[in-house]
Amino acid sequence: MTSSAAPCFAGMLAVEQTRATVSAADSILKTAWSQIGQGRFDLALAALGRLEADRTLLAPALQKLGELYTICSRHEDAQRCFSRALALAPDDAACQFNVATSLVGQGKFADAEMLVDRLLAQHPRDYASYYTRAGLRRQTAERNHVDEMLALLKAGVPDAMGESYVCYALAKELEDLGEYGESFAYLKRGADSRRSRLSYRVEEDERAIDEIVSTFTPHALAAASEGYSSNLPIFVLGLPRSGTTLVDRILDAHADVESLGEIADFGATLTRLGRGARDKFDLIRRSVVMDMAALGRGYCDSLSSRGVAAARLIDKTPHNYLYVGLIARALPNASIVLVRRRPMEVCFAMYKQLFRMGYPFSYDLGDLARYYIAFDRLMKHWRALAPANLVEVDYETLVADQEGETRRLLASCGLSWDERALTFHDSDRPVATASAAQVRQPIYKTSIGQWHRYEKQLAPLADALRRAGIDVEGR
Repeated sequence: MTSSAAPCFAGMLAVEQTRATVSAADSILKTAWSQIGQGRFDLALAALGRLEADRTLLAPALQKLGELYTICSRHEDAQRCFSRALALAPDDAACQFNVATSLVGQGKFADAEMLVDRLLAQHPRDYASYYTRAGLRRQTAERNHVDEMLALLKAGVPDAMGESYVCYALAKELEDLGEYGESFAYLKRGADSRRSRLSYRVEEDERAIDEIVSTFTPHALAAASEGYSSNLPIFVLGLPRSGTTLVDRILDAHADVESLGEIADFGATLTRLGRGARDKFDLIRRSVVMDMAALGRGYCDSLSSRGVAAARLIDKTPHNYLYVGLIARALPNASIVLVRRRPMEVCFAMYKQLFRMGYPFSYDLGDLARYYIAFDRLMKHWRALAPANLVEVDYETLVADQEGETRRLLASCGLSWDERALTFHDSDRPVATASAAQVRQPIYKTSIGQWHRYEKQLAPLADALRRAGIDVEGR
């Protein structure tokens, strides 16, 4: 072998070794993903831990590893992987964005903003980052990004999703500056752009809710099999932006409680047991005659496999409100906390939020009105069934009487009084929701009544709710 061929051969060998490492990492990641889908988080976490120990991992594998840790509610582990990826690829937009997101979850907003500023200086077309940056603090006349984003839109944003991100960011910053008319104009532009790319039909959700109401009758629930007796879970549920994160943080501050955040374990367990259902309507009908003990046990096993050592675990998945009757039967000793907020307040809060996943009804005022009316009908149905383990919390009442409502909340969940529940904002536990910035502060009242600034623009929504007999200022 000549001297010139040796380096060539060594380079080829290095490439093959890299390919082998990538292939092995992909295989482990796929296996872990499958285990997560089966509710075996213990096996998935063990595999992820072994993979993370490999110091030869490249940035893409570390990114995927961090994403799977996030799904497993292991936010500190995810942050560690994202940071390793960023060290290997310091100019990569995805690496920068993921680290910034993890910093937001830890309440390190100034650090997150510096990193997002750096990201956008290098990648001005990373449009999601404009929206992330806008929410990191209250913008001021002296310090904002309005002109920058106006110039960006004037130059032309080449994709519709990018336009949505920039418009939502502009709407937020303009609202901070008190420019309400202009703010709503960009909010509507962003929402319309987002809605135009969705194939969503609100009729399907209305039909599903009607199916739930007609299936989960008092007679059907009384005839259902006995559930599983564990009191491990505390469900915190309600429409997004209704105050579920606030209630979650209050409970999470208790010594005996830890939050798993927004997880999909109950729906996943239900789907596994209902394997063979033709569609979601068939699954609804099958669910009421399922083995309730198996459903409750399977769900609790899934929670326990996450390896979190706490007497009570919070599942803060908003759309679990669809399953209240099923949860009450399958887990009669679980706590179910339904968080409510005044109709126009919560509807406008949803309309202002650009969700990365889910809630497709929130981008059109007509869809939003129809969905809220169906939701309200479902909540009245659950209330009429009067599950013994269901407690309702009104966001506005909690804000007005923090200690009184907190005491009632803890007692209803079978928890002793813990003073730390009043200082939930001091907790350093990660938060992985759209309310990450808000819940790092003490309770405040400034979010109440904001929709009145936009009464003219929101009139079609308010009128639709009133025609349905809903008190837009009340419950």
